[in-house]
Amino acid sequence: MATPADTPTPSAAPEPSRKRKAWLLGLLLLLIVAGAGAWAWYSLVGRWHESTDDAYVNGNVVEITPLITGTVTSIGADDGDLVHAGQVLLQFDPADSQVALQSAEARLARSVRQVRGLYSNVDALKAQLETRQAELRKARQDFNRRKVLADSGAIAAEELSHARDDLSVAEAAVNSARQQLSTSSALVDDTVVSSHPEVMAAAADLRQAYLDHARTTLVAPVTGYVAKRTVQLGQRLQPGTATMAVIPLDQVWIDANFKETQLRDMRIGQPVQISADLYGSEVRYSGTVDSLGAGTGSAFALLPAQNATGNWIKIVQRVPVRIHLSPDQLKDHPLRIGLSTVVEVDLHDQSGPTLAQQPPQQASYTTQVYDRQLVEADNLIARLIHENSATGKTAQR
Repeated sequence: MATPADTPTPSAAPEPSRKRKAWLLGLLLLLIVAGAGAWAWYSLVGRWHESTDDAYVNGNVVEITPLITGTVTSIGADDGDLVHAGQVLLQFDPADSQVALQSAEARLARSVRQVRGLYSNVDALKAQLETRQAELRKARQDFNRRKVLADSGAIAAEELSHARDDLSVAEAAVNSARQQLSTSSALVDDTVVSSHPEVMAAAADLRQAYLDHARTTLVAPVTGYVAKRTVQLGQRLQPGTATMAVIPLDQVWIDANFKETQLRDMRIGQPVQISADLYGSEVRYSGTVDSLGAGTGSAFALLPAQNATGNWIKIVQRVPVRIHLSPDQLKDHPLRIGLSTVVEVDLHDQSGPTLAQQPPQQASYTTQVYDRQLVEADNLIARLIHENSATGKTAQR
């Protein structure tokens, strides 16, 4: 006979089922809230930002290469040294170029004096022509006077014949003097000493010799840091040989390689936040999108992909995007070429173009350290011309 304790309680079975339903309902609500939050984050924040860690610091690498053949006698800077624009980096043995420069100076001085001789010859021929013309006038007067006397029978016909011969000789002398003057004048017409072709040719040779001598000293075109020094003392260098590089670290930029699917809303001028692995996330750089690449990285690779082959596999391509950095931020936290960075582009501003619309209005990078060489050469030429010119009439031409 069954006791009351052996009889099952009907109300105890539904309790676990109600707890399970409550947990499932709570999980569903949590998923709905998480989905709504993710959708809200994407709509308000996520869709307006694109980021990549495939980004590296890049900059100008100014190669120092000689323009003439020479033997290295001095090295003014080594790897890691700071150099200023115009500072001497390398010096060649100047003996050969010095001799060539002195020879060019002598040729210019000789040319100036020879041209002065041409002007003086013209003046002498003008005086000679005037003398011949005076002799011609005298011979013509003598002939006319003797002709009158011969008509009256006062002198013999032979004397009149001699006078006619003297007149012919005087006319020939005038014509010859006039021809010589014309030939000499053709060598100096419409010129001054400094603009005479002979002087200009000698001046061009001197200018080239001066530049060759000046180029025995290699200077830094820009202010920056020395890298990749390979030159050694006593080395014989040919034009175009790489010796070292100068890198201006205050003018670096970021080359960020974004996936092609990230470029739809990217525009020039959009703000960018950058962090470098060197300093971590504590240091943030502000930049702007400077340009979007004209092609993908694989299209410009040394060995482009051959997609026409049978083993083709679609790969998402990356396009380089150049990001401009503020020089003020680089002063406090300098970057080096090749460092890894993480960039994040804010896509809210859609007013900029995707490609540049105007060509550059001025050179993006220039140097004036070489201009002084031509100025000094021109000053030397002007001094030599002045020193070898006369102080009288010829010097005024």
